Amino acid sequence: MKRTSMSEKQMGYLLILPAIVIILVIAIWPVMRSFWISLHDIRLNDPTKTEVHNSYGLDMERYVSTLPNLLRYLKKEADSAQGSVKDQLLTLRQQAEHMNAMLRQTGEIASRYQKIDQLLLEFKPVPNELKYVELSNEQIDSIRSTLNTIGTTLNDLGKQKQLSKPEGALGVVQGITASVIEPNYVGFAYYKQFLTDSRMWGALYNTLFFTVVSVAIELVLGLWIAMLINKQFIGRGLVRATVLIPWAIPTVISAMMWKYLYDGQNGMVAHLFEVTGLVSDMGVLLTTKAGAMFSVILADVWKTTPFMALLLFAGLQTIPHSLYEAAQVDGASRTQQFFRITLPMLKSTLLVSLLFRTLDAFRVFDLIYALTGGGPANSTETISILAYKTMFAQMSFGEGSALAVIVFLCVALISIGYIKILGADLLGESGGR
Repeated sequence: MKRTSMSEKQMGYLLILPAIVIILVIAIWPVMRSFWISLHDIRLNDPTKTEVHNSYGLDMERYVSTLPNLLRYLKKEADSAQGSVKDQLLTLRQQAEHMNAMLRQTGEIASRYQKIDQLLLEFKPVPNELKYVELSNEQIDSIRSTLNTIGTTLNDLGKQKQLSKPEGALGVVQGITASVIEPNYVGFAYYKQFLTDSRMWGALYNTLFFTVVSVAIELVLGLWIAMLINKQFIGRGLVRATVLIPWAIPTVISAMMWKYLYDGQNGMVAHLFEVTGLVSDMGVLLTTKAGAMFSVILADVWKTTPFMALLLFAGLQTIPHSLYEAAQVDGASRTQQFFRITLPMLKSTLLVSLLFRTLDAFRVFDLIYALTGGGPANSTETISILAYKTMFAQMSFGEGSALAVIVFLCVALISIGYIKILGADLLGESGGR
């Protein structure tokens, strides 16, 4: 019996297949889904735009609950009217009934109409699988024409004082009009909008400024702390554990703690800065643009410098001590040892640390949102906070998704840049061996 065996290359592909599937499911698919949503005008505060609609449709729940009101209203007004007004109202009622009959010629709409009507009578919720139905262009044109005629005629009769409650009639017509769902595909409109949006560019500038300044400070302080705890001294283990306390505290709790420390009336840090002359008044820390940005950067540096120090400390542990002993024998100073041994041997660790912290700082949300909410006057509003406000405060998921995709593209560019540097460094090392 002939046996087929897999080649080494095929076996390699088979082994990495689960990893590729996991990456596609947990990383690529959500981004593609966000990109797809960003191409549509989806708003949770508009019942006709809560989902992706690529064609015309009808909100059956709203239509079924509103149309009988219109028919009853027209009949009631016609019963109390005389002459030509009565004839006009009866004609409008016939047009509304004709529109309804035309729609119910479709078997799907007719069956759903009865089911939804029964659910509404029993005060039960209408499931989504019954709620929306697709309409043809001819059906949409007929509905629009009929509703436009009814609305215009009722408006004219209302102005002539021929109706008892003209505002109620127009409200019912508008209710039926709102049940018509239009396609909400907008293409790249949101991306074009944000390219000319000064608020988006301001948020991006705030994000980049926060990222560059905070990561630079954390790198210097982290390297200094890592070199300190890398030395041999009594109580080194306790110092290492103590240094990690800020990083171990949840970010939201840290932000609230700093908010109290920055308080313009009772904040200890604000009082200390005022006494030492760093600020002219305790209140400027959270109420001015420069003070707020300084405050969030300081809180972030306090929070995440231990993380940077931990990574760099791990890198320092891999440097052989014999290199420093040989340098001492050759008469090298501490400074020369740092620039000729420590930094070159720590290059890969530095790049990895910078990659982690840069991506974290660029995506910062909870620290700034809890501390300043993006204020004052959007001076600390980052791109992530803007996306959150757009998506959840304004309920515009299409716009928010477009911002999320922009954040993803920025993060991808940063990652590619760092990985390119890391890859070149690794190739250089391998080539030198």
